[in-house]
Amino acid sequence: MRSDTTNAVEAVHRQSQKLTKTKGGLANENSLLKLLYAGILKASERWTHPIQNWNLTLSQLAVHFPERLEKYISL
Repeated sequence: MRSDTTNAVEAVHRQSQKLTKTKGGLANENSLLKLLYAGILKASERWTHPIQNWNLTLSQLAVHFPERLEKYISL
């Protein structure tokens, strides 16, 4: 799971760099925040893809942590 989190953080960082790289200067800090917010909204559209191998992951979690999953899913 740690690499997934790291990858997500790196993806956000890359997206923010891409947005600000071509901007020579912004009027104020609020302009930067608006630019980054709009960029994150646009990038988040791509983050809704299904998780690969989720069934395999879920079954392995159920073996190792059955008591944690019982109240959320029926095993």
